Amino acid sequence: MDESASRLTPLQWLIAIIAAIGFAFDSYVLLVLPLIVRPALIELLHVPPNSPALNDWVGIIFYVPAVAGGIFGLLGGYLTDLLGRRRVLVWSILLYALSALASGYSTSVYWLLFWRCATFVGVCVEFVAAVAWVSELFPNPKQREAVVGYTQVVGSLGGLMVTGMYYLVVTYGEHLPAVRGGHEAWRYTLMSGVIPAIPLIVIRPFLPESPTWKQKKDAGTLRRPSFAELFDVRFRKTTIVTTVMMAAAYAAAFGAIQQTPRIVPGLAEVRTLPRPAQEQIVSAVQSFQEFGGLAGRILLAYLAVHIVSRRRVLRIFQVPGLVLVPIVFAVAATSSLSLLQWGIFLYGVATIGQFSFWGNYLPRVYPTYLRGTGESFAANVGGRMIGTCAALLTTQLANVMPGASAPTKLAYASALVGTAAYVLGLLTSFWLPEPKREELPD
Repeated sequence: MDESASRLTPLQWLIAIIAAIGFAFDSYVLLVLPLIVRPALIELLHVPPNSPALNDWVGIIFYVPAVAGGIFGLLGGYLTDLLGRRRVLVWSILLYALSALASGYSTSVYWLLFWRCATFVGVCVEFVAAVAWVSELFPNPKQREAVVGYTQVVGSLGGLMVTGMYYLVVTYGEHLPAVRGGHEAWRYTLMSGVIPAIPLIVIRPFLPESPTWKQKKDAGTLRRPSFAELFDVRFRKTTIVTTVMMAAAYAAAFGAIQQTPRIVPGLAEVRTLPRPAQEQIVSAVQSFQEFGGLAGRILLAYLAVHIVSRRRVLRIFQVPGLVLVPIVFAVAATSSLSLLQWGIFLYGVATIGQFSFWGNYLPRVYPTYLRGTGESFAANVGGRMIGTCAALLTTQLANVMPGASAPTKLAYASALVGTAAYVLGLLTSFWLPEPKREELPD
């Protein structure tokens, strides 16, 4: 590839499209859970919507798959450096697509938990493999920043797609073929996660391996990745700081924004409506969040190319987000549907936009032989295993928070956990290392 090239070749377009599809369905299969967890658990547990058992299982179903994804995602990052980016990428997408299909046939809450764990494993591995793969396929720094940034923008389209899919199956699900003798919208929505496997099977033979990784592998100069090396003097600060900051970013999402679908039915304008109407409004509010996330990712993609300082780029999202958390969840989420819709849009801009930051930043701070391993440690140990425990923390705090109803208590708990996550992320950003150069480390 000519490093001075400004236009993408057909092959590069194909690569960008496949990466974008992967990022989109990463978001799709993860963001399906906030929408379906309430009706799914009500059916599988045979409990009323206000049952304490429901709240306990929501925390479990959010957190346990994230831990499984973090553990196996860490291994996946190692295998990405050892076996190649493309191979791991393809198998990870197939894993999360097929397990998403199987989850729609769950007969108990334990089977739903098992298949969500498998889905999460695929997503965690795919993100690391895709970021390393795309970054190394575009050697021109400006082009790389733009491609990585804008392919991640499509991740928010995945959130919009799942919101639209849920609305459609809630409205028209009775006309679809029965699944396990019924027409439950949550089952159809989960099963739709199989879609990305279809184009992948067709296109896979045309996808190249990373030339950077392949050249070193063929020449016998590719060093073996090592988790221990992440903590030697060259990478220790980067590893620790990025792990803490990704934990904070995921905590802001899982501890607050992903609790919104269970908060909405408690609003005065919603609580008296029949269940299908409530679920339609939940879907509508979720769309505001996803449009906000889309705007945040587009803004990040633009700023990543035009602002040199990585800390400055990140704080453009962190500072407003810190201000928004208590306003959105402690005030808007307990008083007004319209205020919550616009508040969650802005919170989506600030919170979801940060996820694209790490896809641009992490490849620039680790060398080729350690790139997948370093990315996976920050994303999976920090983000998935530590950060997502905020969902469990929020659901447990909701049991003891003040408030007249369960959704109100959940809103206050979300405000508390989200604020703490933003404070941690902003403080830690003062130690975030700036990349030494625009080119990827060799």
